[in-house]
Amino acid sequence: MFHPNTPSPDSSYIRPARRGKHKIFIGMAPGVGKTYKMLEEAHQLKQEGIDVVVGILETHGRKDTTLKAQGLEVIARKSIIKQNIKLQEMDTQAILERSPQLVLIDELAHTNIPGSEREKRYQDVEIILASGIDVYSTVNIQHLESLNDLVARITGVVVRERIPDRVLDEADEVVVIDVTPETLEERLREGKIYTADKIEQSLENFFQRRNLIALRELALREVADTVEEDANTSRDIKQVFSIHERVLVCVSTYPNSLQLLRRGARLANYMNAPLYTIFVANPERFLTKQESLHIDTCEKLCREFGGEFLHIKSGNVAKEIAQVAANHHITQIVIGESQQPKWKRVIKGSFTQRLMDLIRDKKIDLHIIATEK
Repeated sequence: MFHPNTPSPDSSYIRPARRGKHKIFIGMAPGVGKTYKMLEEAHQLKQEGIDVVVGILETHGRKDTTLKAQGLEVIARKSIIKQNIKLQEMDTQAILERSPQLVLIDELAHTNIPGSEREKRYQDVEIILASGIDVYSTVNIQHLESLNDLVARITGVVVRERIPDRVLDEADEVVVIDVTPETLEERLREGKIYTADKIEQSLENFFQRRNLIALRELALREVADTVEEDANTSRDIKQVFSIHERVLVCVSTYPNSLQLLRRGARLANYMNAPLYTIFVANPERFLTKQESLHIDTCEKLCREFGGEFLHIKSGNVAKEIAQVAANHHITQIVIGESQQPKWKRVIKGSFTQRLMDLIRDKKIDLHIIATEK
């Protein structure tokens, strides 16, 4: 079970030495229902006897969210005087002293009031988890540090409040709260997300349909990546089925390899997929200086595209490519059209056909690119 048994009311109860579990509800934008879903699960757990409290809830005036929070114990916020203005912040110390089994903490990327003990709310969460308390939290995909530049390009908005990727990576469970862009737009127009004076401005800016589509894809992919990483590191799973596209470009000493690499990089970028490049060198043949420089150029270009370059020695090129594809869970292989003389293809058989035979049962797509001679 996700939570320990309900503690005895006896004041001598000591929490076991364990790190709390962290479940994150993530979405593509404000208003998808992350907080509502978190509260919904909290009520269910409370009915099951779990000691759950609200650490901080940001309702933004949404009536449905406010109503959903009723019936749950709320930890009072801490008041801070800043420039003669009374401000309120989550009271981390009060949560630790109350020591519930589960605490709900909204808006993980929130920046605390200057002068607070910790700068960011996710840092407070880490303190709470370290004390053995489980945490449910919420965050939007645009607040993830590694996606900051991409989100800025998509939406034209630079997100100032961000969390490190490791917070998501270290979470015990990540749940994407998904709605269609049409549903989100409908909620916005109905005044369920922002007040009436902000609706049209939001629809013309951040909540544009194209932005929502892109952000939704980012959220779904991020969770898919997390699930796949868990599968790849699990010792209990003997066979891993990839749910993420992975592109492998096969280069050779032929000059057209650079064209292949650029084509493969565009494919990887389009699919938001990791890029790998492989060069299989014949151990019985030394490369000329020009060929070596060419392979070095391929490697440099691959790394510029953010890819991983694999330089392998083997006498069986097709077999080596198939093996690397299996080891790295490749879903797309890019090769150039054969440069072999026709007589060699007749005697040895087509390289393309040999490779296809080796990957036939691996569910890998093979792209044969016609390049300039």
